[in-house]
Amino acid sequence: MSEPLFRDPAAPVTDRVRDLLARMTLIEKVGQVNQRMYGWDAYERTPGGHRLTDAFRTEVAAFDGMGALYGLQRADPWSGVTAATGIGSADGARVSDAVQRHVVENTRLGIPVLMVEEMPHGHQALDGTVLPVNLAVGATWNPELYGEAAALAAAQLRARGGHVALVSALDLVRDPRWGRTEECFGEDPYLAARFTEALVRGVQGPPGDRIGPDRAAVVLKHFAGQGATVGGRNSAATELGARELHEIHLEAARAGIHAGAAGVMAAYNEFDGVPCAANRDLLTGILRERWGFTGLVMADGLALDRLVRLAGDPVAAGALALRAGTDLSLWDGCFPRLAEAVRRGLVDEGTLDTAAGRVLALKFRLGLFEQPYTGARPAVAAPEPLSERLARESLTLLEHDGVTLPFTQRVRTIAVIGPNADSVAGQTGDYTAPRRPGTGVSVLDGIRAAAPGGTEVTCARGSGLVGGDTTGLPEAVALARAADVAVVVLGGSSARESTTRFDSNGAAVVASAQPAEMTCGEGVDLAELSLPAGQSALLDAVAATGVPVVLVLVQGRPHALPDLTDRTGAVLSAWYPGPWGGRAVADVLFGVAEPSGRLPVSVPRSAAQLPVYYNGKDHTYRGYVDQPATARHPFGHGLSCTTVEYGPPRLSHPSATTADLEAADPGRARADGITTDGITTDGVPAGEGTRGGGAGPVSCTVRVANTGGRPVRETVQLYVRRVLGGTSWPRVRELRGFVRVELAPGESTEVTFPVVARTPASVTRSGERAVEPGEFGIETGPSSGRTRAARLTVTAPPAR
Repeated sequence: MSEPLFRDPAAPVTDRVRDLLARMTLIEKVGQVNQRMYGWDAYERTPGGHRLTDAFRTEVAAFDGMGALYGLQRADPWSGVTAATGIGSADGARVSDAVQRHVVENTRLGIPVLMVEEMPHGHQALDGTVLPVNLAVGATWNPELYGEAAALAAAQLRARGGHVALVSALDLVRDPRWGRTEECFGEDPYLAARFTEALVRGVQGPPGDRIGPDRAAVVLKHFAGQGATVGGRNSAATELGARELHEIHLEAARAGIHAGAAGVMAAYNEFDGVPCAANRDLLTGILRERWGFTGLVMADGLALDRLVRLAGDPVAAGALALRAGTDLSLWDGCFPRLAEAVRRGLVDEGTLDTAAGRVLALKFRLGLFEQPYTGARPAVAAPEPLSERLARESLTLLEHDGVTLPFTQRVRTIAVIGPNADSVAGQTGDYTAPRRPGTGVSVLDGIRAAAPGGTEVTCARGSGLVGGDTTGLPEAVALARAADVAVVVLGGSSARESTTRFDSNGAAVVASAQPAEMTCGEGVDLAELSLPAGQSALLDAVAATGVPVVLVLVQGRPHALPDLTDRTGAVLSAWYPGPWGGRAVADVLFGVAEPSGRLPVSVPRSAAQLPVYYNGKDHTYRGYVDQPATARHPFGHGLSCTTVEYGPPRLSHPSATTADLEAADPGRARADGITTDGITTDGVPAGEGTRGGGAGPVSCTVRVANTGGRPVRETVQLYVRRVLGGTSWPRVRELRGFVRVELAPGESTEVTFPVVARTPASVTRSGERAVEPGEFGIETGPSSGRTRAARLTVTAPPAR
C-alpha cells in the first residue's frame, strides 16, 4: 500500500493539508485548533529525570491528537517551575521528543504537535539566553544587530525542541503608564516596523514554504492596538478610530506579515466595540483579504473565555471567534467545544477545516511530519555576546554637562549607590526564567571589574525601590562625601518573585499596599511615573554633598523626570539591559564604549501631561499653564561625549510628481507601502539611508560633522512633515528613515536619503497608503525635537 499524499514531502503543502483534512474526524480537527494545556503540566521531575503525566496522556486521548502545547520549557514564578523542578538545556530536546513521540505513536493519524514557547527577549526557559527587553532593543536603532541576536535565540529554542516563538513586537508605547511598555520597540510605527522585519527574518529566515531546522516559526504579539488602551491600563478598552489604527498600530504588523511571519496573536483589547479575537473586520477583512495573510491567528491566553459575555455560552463564544478568523486557542474552555458548535449549526465544519488547515500547514512548513524529533544536535552558539552588545548600544545619554563622562584617572573613589546598583534581576525584565547563581553582571559588578587598579569602589543601597524608605540614606551620603564621583542607580524592576500573585492569564497582580518590588511588567500599570519618594530623596541627598553625580536609570518605561541639571553631571538610561547590562554601563562610564542609544520613546515631565509622543496630530495646541506640554526629552534624543553639528538638508529636486516618487520605489510599491519582497519603499532594505551617494529622482542630503574630541556613532534621522494638502489632518512629523554613521574626531560625512513614495505617503480614506499632492517638509536632525527642513512640492502628474 502506498503512503498517503500527506506523507509525501515532495507534494505541495496545500495538497498535503487537503489530503490530511479529508482523512480526519470532527474531533481530530477540533484537537488541531486547541492549545489547552499548560506545558509544565505535561511532565514531572523524577529522581531519574522527567516523566509524562497522566493529565497529558488524557489530553491527547481526548482529541486523538494535540494541535499545540504551550510552554513545555517555560519557567517562572507564575508557572511555578524552578531550577529544581523544570527542564534545563541538557534535557530540553529529550523531554520534547518524549512528548512528541507519545503524540505521534499513540494517535490514529500520528500528527505531530507544535511546541510553542515564549521568546519575548530570549527563550523563557532555564538556561535560555536573555536579551535586553524590546524597549532597549528599540533604543539601539540597529535592526540588523537585533536580527542576528533573534536568529541565535531561535536556533537555541529549536535545538531544545521548540517550534514556535511567541514574540512581542506589534504594540507601541502610546501611554508609558502601561506596565508592558518594556515589551514595545518604542512609540513610533516606522521604527517598530523595521525591528519587526528584522525579527521575522532572523527567527524564520527568508520567506518561503519551508522553515529550516535551525529556525522557528514566529507568532507576533499583539494584533492590534493593545498599546493604546485607555489610561495605560492592561487589557482595558481602546478608543481608536480607524485612521489611528491604520496610521499607527498596523504598520509593524504589516511589515512583519510581508516579511513572512507565520502567525499573529489576537490582542486582548477591543476595537470599535468588538474584542480582537472576535473581530472579523480586523482578522479577516484587513489581515487576510487586504494583506493576503495565509498564516495562523492565535488567541491570547484565556481571551476566548471573555467572549462568553458577548456570545452567551462557551460553545457560542468559540464559534464566534472561529468565524472571525481565530485559528488556534490558548488555554480557554471555548475551542475544545467546537464540535458541539458545529453540531448545533453555530459554525460550518468548513470554517473549522480552514482553521485546522492553517495549523497543519505550519507543521508541514516546519518539516515535522518528516522529522518530528529533535534528537542530538550540535551545540548552538549562545547569543550572550550579542546580548551584551545590544545592551551597550541601547544605553542612552539623556543629559551631560560635557565633563563628567567618561571617568578619568582623577577618579580614584567611586560610590555606587541605589536600589538597582547591585541587582541583576532588576536588569532582566518581565518574562524571564530563573537565572543560575552567578549568571550576569550588575552595575556594581561591572564598575568594580572595569575600574583601574587602585580605584576604590564602595556601595550602599540608600533607599528602597518602592515607597519612601530611606533608612539607608545616611550610609549612602557618607560614602558619597568620601568619593570622587557617585553613580546613583535608580529606576524600577519587573522581576517576579515567588510571593507575587498572578491573574489567571499570568499577569502580575500588584496592589498599591503590596511590598513586592515589582514596578513594571504585565499587570503592573502605574498612575504616577515619577521616581518613588525614597529614590528621589536619595538622589537629592547625594547631590547635596557636592560630589559629581552620574544618574543611571535601570527602567522598563520612561520615568517622568524633573530638571536634573543642578543635581547631576550626566543621566544615562539603561532600558532593562539584560544580565550583562552592568558591564555595558561600566564600559560607557569609563569610556571603553561611547554612548550611542537614541530614545525610542519620549520622556515626559509628568504623567499629567500625557500623551507626549512626538507624532501627535498637528493642531498647534497651546501648552498647559502650569508646565510645558513638550516632552522632557523627545523621541530620537540621545547625547554623546562629543559635539556633533548638522548642516541644512538639501534636496536634489525641490519638486516631484506623485508618479515620479512611485516610480522610484524598487519593484513598484504596493498601495500599502510595502513591496512584495518585503523591502521598504524608502528604497533601501531595512536600512534607512546611505552614507554618501543617493538613489531615486529625489534625494535628501545632509552633512554631519564630529566637532569634538571623541569618536561618535551618530544616528541621523529623516522625518517628513505635511505642511499643505492631503485628505486628513497631518501629524506633527513622522519618522521615515535613519542611518547610523561612525565619525572620528574632526571627521564629517554626507548622508543621503532617497525620497520616494513611502516618504511623504499618508493613509487615505480607504485605509491604504498613497502619495497625495501637497507641500512637505523633509527634515533631518539628531532627534524629533531638533530638525531642519527643506521644502518639497509634490504635484499630480500632468494630464495627458
